[in-house]
Amino acid sequence: MPSAPAEPWYIVRQSSIHNQGVFAARDVPKGTRIIDYKGHKVTKAESIRRGTAQIEGSAVSGEGAVYIFVLNKKHDIDGNVPWNDARLINHTCEPNCEAQIIRGTIWLIATKDIPEGTELGFNYGFDLETWEDHPCLCRTKSCCGYIVGKEYWPKLKRLVKKRDQVIAAGNAQAEAAVKKTGRKQKKPAGK
Repeated sequence: MPSAPAEPWYIVRQSSIHNQGVFAARDVPKGTRIIDYKGHKVTKAESIRRGTAQIEGSAVSGEGAVYIFVLNKKHDIDGNVPWNDARLINHTCEPNCEAQIIRGTIWLIATKDIPEGTELGFNYGFDLETWEDHPCLCRTKSCCGYIVGKEYWPKLKRLVKKRDQVIAAGNAQAEAAVKKTGRKQKKPAGK
């Protein structure tokens, strides 16, 4: 493993994916520990409380970021602190980094050689439970459209197809009603 340079491997700047991002400040060799994920070590119960509060607060503020990262069976790291640059690494469907827990520290490690100036990204690995709440903005060739773990992509594809079929059927039904009556039907409340 390459030794740590005198200067950080990364810089923070504007990202085309989402607001700010983290970029390679120099060529980063594969296997390099680029940045550690810092924050408050909290119990699982506190993690759930904080995550819920952040989600509820985002409904008011418009900011939807929850920076809680699983550390082990008992604890998580709440990285929602200004001194945690790693929280700004964006999700991508074509990652060049991965998270590894090494001796109690969460590291973002280069999975390939990364040229200077390249945005760092990893797959957040969300499950399918709330996939529609997490659209992906990475714009890569293999983007699956949502921030979910790659192992879920086949099932996600089926879910998206099913959803699109339901929407298309509803649109076809509405168009038929317009043709029949000559006017648009009102949508039911809440839709």
